[in-house]
Amino acid sequence: MAIVLYDTLERKKVELVPLQPGRVKMYVCGPTVYNYVHLGNGRPYVLFDVIKRHLRARGFEVTYVRNITDVDDRIIKQANELGEEPSALTGRYTVEFQRDMAALGCAPPDVEPTVTGTIPEIIAIIEKLVANGSAYVSEGDVYFSVASFPSYGRLSGQPLESLQAGARVDVSEKKRDPLDFALWKAAKPGEIFWESPWGKGRPGWHIECSAMAWRHLGETFDIHGGGVDLTFPHHENERAQSLGAHGVGTFARYWLHNGFVNWNGGKISKSDEAARVLFNRAFRLRVLVDRYSGESIRLFLLGTQYRNPITFEVLLDGEDTATAGLSFPGLDEAERRLAYGYTTMQRLEEALAVGKPAGPGAVAPEAEKWLETMRAALDDDFNTAEALAAHGEALALANRVLDGKYEAPKDVRRRTLERLHADLKLAAAELGLLEADAATWLAAHRDRRCRARHIDVTFVDGKLAERAAARAAKDFARADALRAELAAAGVEIMDGPRGTTWRVAD
Repeated sequence: MAIVLYDTLERKKVELVPLQPGRVKMYVCGPTVYNYVHLGNGRPYVLFDVIKRHLRARGFEVTYVRNITDVDDRIIKQANELGEEPSALTGRYTVEFQRDMAALGCAPPDVEPTVTGTIPEIIAIIEKLVANGSAYVSEGDVYFSVASFPSYGRLSGQPLESLQAGARVDVSEKKRDPLDFALWKAAKPGEIFWESPWGKGRPGWHIECSAMAWRHLGETFDIHGGGVDLTFPHHENERAQSLGAHGVGTFARYWLHNGFVNWNGGKISKSDEAARVLFNRAFRLRVLVDRYSGESIRLFLLGTQYRNPITFEVLLDGEDTATAGLSFPGLDEAERRLAYGYTTMQRLEEALAVGKPAGPGAVAPEAEKWLETMRAALDDDFNTAEALAAHGEALALANRVLDGKYEAPKDVRRRTLERLHADLKLAAAELGLLEADAATWLAAHRDRRCRARHIDVTFVDGKLAERAAARAAKDFARADALRAELAAAGVEIMDGPRGTTWRVAD
């Protein structure tokens, strides 16, 4: 068993060979906590949650660090506009971010450091860079000298010449070269600051992650991850300053970058005017979590291999973007697939609750191999789309057996259901899907659909009680009429050996 991943620096798939055998150390850039996160922000955290789960399932010890950026220009600007202390703003949105991640089924990282808690390490790295000539002080600011790092641009694949000519480069009279970037910023009046050898100030963005990774994972670790938009300048600058401080061969040994979540032909971005109008209604993760289950959003994000972009379709019922009704076909489909999965798990549990275990013996061949097929897909650059295909085949096989459509002796069928149930539980822990209690999830799903379709649950329960009374009185014509009345209201009744249940019809 070998795990391969696509290394952005090498631009090819390579085998994961951890620095320490059996142990993987992983750092992922976390959010800047000045607002709620959007759907695109959530993609890397779901991805790396699955990577962590899979590596542990394959027997690796994993240390997962995901930071919180609580010092930033945007934070200062937002806090000033709201008239509150930056620490109050960042404290509030850190909690909101953690709540959103929990809703997506992302377990907390092993370490979640903050910039404000890492200032001594930030200053220590900058001091090293200044001392060895990789950085210089200019009027209270400290800049990294890109000229001191010959391989600058290698990670992002951008030649130094094109970067020098590019319009994206920030220009400042304090810099020796337009490409040089800030490691430390002299404090402006009214801004948060810390004392340093260069005067009062605060860290630049890029140095923060270098310091947090160094503190919690050491000078060299295995995997550094984040969205593809971070490749340049953030990760390029992290790599330059970390290798400048600690030497060649240090810092991240593998770089993983996930693709964008696209809308309207481009990535979701608050700088896009149309996206800004829709942001609070269509892209904010909290809004989507409230409308769907967070697990449905997780499934949607995992449905595409991580290096490829995802298209997030938003349909407007009306011409005014600000007021039109919205629907999200991709999330609707994910919710349907989850309902199918949880219904299957519920059926499995009910079937296995009756009778005795089958004991050792043969199972259906498909039941024996699907879990390893799923794991092999994850071994191959964490291909969640292929993994979900194998997972879906297992659910389909379970339903064929439960429906009596799989020809095999009774004991083989029973054993197959037992094996499928056990392996689906293992897959749940690995994918973060179908982990909840099936009955609880399906009840919440039904409630969500009732709200969306304006179905009154009290009305439904009353009609079902009337129907039960009619059936008890053998008034089957009345019972059929009540079934038809509920069907017209969008309610489907299921009569079974364990009683009558209902769901919102598709």
